[in-house]
Parts: sequence; C-alpha cells; structure tokens
Amino acid sequence: MELIIPLDSHSGIPMYEQIYRFMKEEIRQGNLGAGSRLPSTRVLAEHLKISRSTTQMAYDQLLSEGYIEASPYRGYFVAEIEELADVQGEERQKHPSVFVEQEKAAGENLIIDFSPRGIDLDSFPFNTWRKITKNILVTDNKALFLSGDPQGEYALREAIRTYLHSARGVRCRAEQIIIGAGTEYLLMLLSMILGRNRVIAMENPTYRQAYHVFVSQGQPVIPISMDKSGMSVELLREQKIPEPDTAYVMPANQYPMGIVMPVKRRQELLAWAREKEGRYIIEDDYDSEFRYKGKPIPALQGMDEEEKVIYIGTFSKSIAQAIRVGFMVLPRRLLEEYRMRAGFFSSTVPRIDQNILYQFLTEGYYERHLNRMRGIYKGKHDCLMESLKGFEQKFVISAEHAGLHLLLSHYGGWEEQELVERAAGAGAKVYALSKYFIYPEYHRYPSTVVLGYASLSEKDIRKGTECLRKGWEV
Repeated sequence: MELIIPLDSHSGIPMYEQIYRFMKEEIRQGNLGAGSRLPSTRVLAEHLKISRSTTQMAYDQLLSEGYIEASPYRGYFVAEIEELADVQGEERQKHPSVFVEQEKAAGENLIIDFSPRGIDLDSFPFNTWRKITKNILVTDNKALFLSGDPQGEYALREAIRTYLHSARGVRCRAEQIIIGAGTEYLLMLLSMILGRNRVIAMENPTYRQAYHVFVSQGQPVIPISMDKSGMSVELLREQKIPEPDTAYVMPANQYPMGIVMPVKRRQELLAWAREKEGRYIIEDDYDSEFRYKGKPIPALQGMDEEEKVIYIGTFSKSIAQAIRVGFMVLPRRLLEEYRMRAGFFSSTVPRIDQNILYQFLTEGYYERHLNRMRGIYKGKHDCLMESLKGFEQKFVISAEHAGLHLLLSHYGGWEEQELVERAAGAGAKVYALSKYFIYPEYHRYPSTVVLGYASLSEKDIRKGTECLRKGWEV
C-alpha cells in the first residue's frame, strides 16, 4: 500500500508531525479503514525520500494514541476505532439537545465503565460554587473581563502557594507560580521555556497526554523502565545517545502503576539532576490528594535544595476536570527564561474562574470538599476491594493504596485484549495497561487491566465486579 502524503519542508512543522497529522486525519475521515495494512516505516521512508527515524516517530505517535496497531512480524494496521470524534463533534454542535437525548437512551444499555479518568461529579459542591459565582458577579466589576496577569491572578497564586506549602511541603513564592488551563497547556508552555533541544526521560508506563505534548513539541522522549521504587536512576544514567537532561516523574502516586517513590530513590534522582548544569526534574503531583494507607507523602520539590524540580499540579481530580485550572512552580532561574520565551502569552484561565477558585480556597470550602471526597473515595475503594475477594485465585491486585484506580494482573495465560473483550462481553469495560506504555508492543509486564472507580456508585461497583467475575470465570 502506497500513501501520497504532501510534505512541506518549509512549513516549520516537523516532518514526522506532518505525517502523523495526515494519517490521523485519513483514519478519522474513514479513508484508511479499520484493519488496513500500512506500509512499513522503511518502505514509507523510501517512498517519501526521508529518514526512517522520521516515519518511525510518526508511527509511534499514532500507536500511542491508539489509531494504529503493531502486529509482530506482520506490520502496522489501522485500529478499530469505536467512534469518530470529529464527526461526533460536528453533530454535537449542530444538534446538542438531540445528542444529549441519544446519550441518555444509550446509557440505559451501557456497560459498567471502570474508567480511570472519571471523578464523582454527584458530589461536586454546586451550591457553594453557585453562591461564590453570584457574589463575584453581583457588582459590575469590569476588570474581571480583562486579560489580567499572564501568570494568573496574584491573589490566587498566593492562595495556591499557601496550600502547597501546608499540604505538600512545596517551598516557593507566588512569583514562581504560573496558572494555566490544565496540565497539557502548562507542559506546552514549559517546552517553550526549556527549549526544544531537551531530551525528556519518562517513566514507562506513563501519563500518555504528557508524552503526546512533548512529542508534539518536537522533543525526543526516552522511556525509562521502573522497578518497585519508580524510575530506575541506574537506567537513566545509562542513556547516552541521546542523553536525557530532563526527567518527568510522578513520585507521590505514579500513574498508572500507583508506585510511591521512597526517599532513597528521590535522593538518587535529585543527585542525578545536580550532576550537570541545566538538568531538571518535572514533578507531576498527579492524584496526590487521595491516599488510603499511611501518611501523605510530601512533594519531591520540598526536598530540593538547588531548585532542580519543576512542580506541576491540577485541581482536575480534587474538584472537577472541566474547571481546567492547573499550576506550575518554576525554579527561580527559569523565571527569566519564561519571561523571554513565553511571557507574552495571556493567561488561559478567565479571571472570573480564577476569582471563584480563589474564594473557594481561602474561605475554607476547598479543604472541606477535599476531606469529604477523601471519605467518599475511601468508601468506593473499600467497596471495590471487598467485591474483588476471590479474584486472588487468578489475579494480583496492586496500586490499591492511593489514587482513584487499581490494577489487576492476570497470570493464567490470557492476553490483555482477551481480558478486555471477556469483560465487555459480560457487561464491564476495563482498560489495558499496555495502552500506557510508550512502545506498547515491547512491554514485558503480565496481562494487566486498569480499574477506575471514582465515577461509579458503590452499587455499580458491585454490579461491575460481578460482571468481571462472570466474564473471567472467577
């Protein structure tokens, strides 16, 4: 199969990204149908008169997003995609009310979805949020409709600084904090600050959205395997061509493995960063608010004496995903780089939303909400663990002491895809761990699935595990 891909060497967009965008659009439009065999990276490189590493990077990106699949000794094939996002998005805009009704009707027959991305929206503090919003808009404050400080409202940054210091042990000033619309935006901003010649080392498996951001910015990503303590610093040091100068880690609760990085490994990682000028650690403090065993783990940033750690957090899990408010704490030496390279960007979070969140934090609502959600999620966690009794015959449970999901590893011979399909056939949707690997076809873990429970009621959790019991013959 030959592909005619229009490449523009003068566009400023990397060649691999042009290939990736073209093939992604062809798949979305249905021009490349499910199961279609794609040319090998070598054949495509020869056809386009470019390097094979360029086509490989494009295919790796498509693999990581699930648009194509790799079959050992057979090649690359277009994946079976359940829904075409672009078409759905257009229909949703044209007929929003009809689409909602369709979703409601379909929901009656939906299987129990153990999505690891969900949260409990039934417990969102709507009345409090409504009251704060009404109070903010009661006067005609025209300033709220202006762009404001590019780094975010100073008062909100100071409130976040206070919270981070007390709850996570983060040491910084408000001037070091940048507020943005979610982790992905902040990582894009950080890529501009650090420069595109950075080589990023990432835990493998990892948070795929972060991987996508780095690759989209043209930054090489090196996957580093983990042991029981997290990213292997020994393997990190062995990487020489290219040599990583930035490490992206989630020490408080690694996603998706649930590993808590112990103090010794944190010290080793900080020592690696100190060995060379310009090395940094990106600490994504994902899901750190929810722990069910032991004391809260302080942030790695609080151990850093030489300002080598870039700290990133978000309110997406603790409040709601749609709020889209994240924050990044820069080492002071990077503030000047920020002002030169990215300081001209306006804040991506509206000032009204920032003021709502400021009051939510400073008037004690956030702390009460967080304490309440810890209790709710602990109840769901315990319900799931209780419902999984008996699964130990065929599965090993892990990542169960923190966060909003756990892992089930199967040692009985079934492949991951068979586990997923058997679960779906019995009425439950689970997620393959291999999807979180940078190179899914090369991972050496046992067949493992991810079970999220935050968005499910305890009734649905029990119902879902019964579906799993049936589908997996436990």
